[in-house]
Amino acid sequence: MIGKISGRLDWRGSDQVLIDVRGVGYIVHVSDRTLAGLPAVGEAVSLYTDLLVREDLLQLFGFPSMLEKEWHKLLMTVQGVGAKAAMAILGSLGAEGVARAITLADQRAIQAAPGVGPKLAQRVILELKSKAPAVMAAGVRLSAVADAEDVVIESETPAPRRPAAKPATSESRAAQARAASTADALSALLNLGYSQGDAAQAVATIAAEQPEAETATLIRAALRLLAPKG
Repeated sequence: MIGKISGRLDWRGSDQVLIDVRGVGYIVHVSDRTLAGLPAVGEAVSLYTDLLVREDLLQLFGFPSMLEKEWHKLLMTVQGVGAKAAMAILGSLGAEGVARAITLADQRAIQAAPGVGPKLAQRVILELKSKAPAVMAAGVRLSAVADAEDVVIESETPAPRRPAAKPATSESRAAQARAASTADALSALLNLGYSQGDAAQAVATIAAEQPEAETATLIRAALRLLAPKG
């Protein structure tokens, strides 16, 4: 499985690019949004990829982030949504926009993607609404890893030696896990457009009721709490 391609951008078309990787050229299908964010021809480029295998066809689809790649795979689980339709939805909304539209049941936002009608948009929301929190939670963790990998700290003077930390107890590890889940859930809600106050209150309420809840569970329950009351 080809999961990532890094090389030189040799050519760009309307919905695909050619990336040269040490003399081997790979055709990668991309969305309009991804294409617009790529560098000029001749410059270095890197894309996460998903290989679609059919009896008579092999196609590579490229994404700027692992989160977008995960959304593409999830969108294709919906009946009637193929690889290109999933790319069209992501090209129109982006990964966070897709999460927001599905979570808030914004059918019109999904319909804005080329080739996506009202019935298909409704099916996307119905089939993926319960799965969206898990992908959002994974996205927060993936973003945190990506940010950490981008940070390089160099120092000419060695840091002073510190006493060895005491082994964490099971209680402290559980507390750290709960804090991480709460922070990830809050970040996901903020990305959906909720205010800091509303999101924090909802997450805190659910965390108090379900202290062992994981991130996806916190997000799902907080969304129900924040949903407009009919």
